[in-house]
Amino acid sequence: MTDTRTTTSRGAPWRAVGSSAVVQVVVTGLSGLLGMVTARLVIEQAGVAQYAQYGLLSTLPSLIPFADLGMAAVVVNAVAGSARANDDPAVRRTLTSAFRILVCSGLTIVAVGVLLGALGWWPALLGPGLLEGGALTATVCVVVLGVALPCGVGARILVGLGRNPLQTALTGLTAPLVMAGVLVVLAVGDSSFLALATYLASAVVGVVLLVTAARLLRPQVGAALRDVPRVRAVPGVRVFHLAWPMLVQMISLPVAMQTGRILLSHQGTGLDLARYNLAAQLFGVVLAAVATSGLALWPHFARARSESVKASPFRASLVFTGAGVALSLMLAALLPVVVPLVTDGEFGLGLPLVAAFVVFTVVQAAKYPVGMYMTDAAGLRAQVLPVVLMVPLNLALTWWLIPHLGAAGPVWATAASVLVCQVVPNALWVRRRLRQPAPDAEATPAG
Repeated sequence: MTDTRTTTSRGAPWRAVGSSAVVQVVVTGLSGLLGMVTARLVIEQAGVAQYAQYGLLSTLPSLIPFADLGMAAVVVNAVAGSARANDDPAVRRTLTSAFRILVCSGLTIVAVGVLLGALGWWPALLGPGLLEGGALTATVCVVVLGVALPCGVGARILVGLGRNPLQTALTGLTAPLVMAGVLVVLAVGDSSFLALATYLASAVVGVVLLVTAARLLRPQVGAALRDVPRVRAVPGVRVFHLAWPMLVQMISLPVAMQTGRILLSHQGTGLDLARYNLAAQLFGVVLAAVATSGLALWPHFARARSESVKASPFRASLVFTGAGVALSLMLAALLPVVVPLVTDGEFGLGLPLVAAFVVFTVVQAAKYPVGMYMTDAAGLRAQVLPVVLMVPLNLALTWWLIPHLGAAGPVWATAASVLVCQVVPNALWVRRRLRQPAPDAEATPAG
């Protein structure tokens, strides 16, 4: 059977980055437009307080991306590093291991969500931003998240196959599905369930991505799923060497970077939370374009490692930084027109918050190519200590800055933390790595 993986060539990574960026810009443009319409619908028909809760609950998955237990690195590296991914037994066993682990993780998330709801702990966890009826919504949302978790393998397969533009295009279905769900909830009349629309939309898109990946990698995904319950007859592969450092990062990064809303809910005002939600949504368009383009470099570096070829990420980092500056400033220039249309004049963002997101976007853009280079076991391990140290640094800065800067405080804190704990140490590590002799090709994980 013909392998669907993109062939390695000198221009291949830039074509992948370019096509990913174009598709992401189109998708995020349309998604952003639909997102702004959705935000206005929520604000107009449910109020600013419900919009604040909608944003608070909708971003819960960003607090637990570690739910996949590091399987992203395992799946992408296995698929991208295989010469014949469609019939490679190691790829099939890797997928089987990933599905087994994600089923267990998903069931654990469901159990924790139900427990938090039964004990009445959601208000204490999420703060005053959670309104009456929000606890039940949070429980249902987390249950949907856990059940759909194994479908996330589909997106990782597409990335490993070099089909990141396709993955991005299909992910673009999320925004219209969210808007449709919000309209249904508003029509029913119980605004506390607005956030559920985002979880159901993500679950549907996850199924679509998995089915698409299964067709492209036929027959590996179907065979792997059939092997999931056959634990003794079909043993898994060694995943811990890649999974544990990825897992540590996936636990630490959300705590360090995604707790701004919760701290604002506890220490700021409802208006601060609403401003933060809107700014994050608008700049999320640019951040998504940067992240998707950077993700396209992962299979390029994985293939280079499997072929013992050196591939520096620094040129890409300069290009990404320039693109981050240009795109974030363009968006900032449009905000005086866009924000009043979205909020219907209810509130503005303010210069400190906009400037903070511009800086944060540029720092993130500089980080991605270097981070995609550091996706082998050694690179992932090297990122663990700086990321762990970033947690107390960012939380302390955020807590200190909120009283002084309001909604902008968490963003400035995160931008500074990413620069100090990720951009600088990662660049130094890669520089040392590139000076070393070319490493031997990575061995296929053994059982």
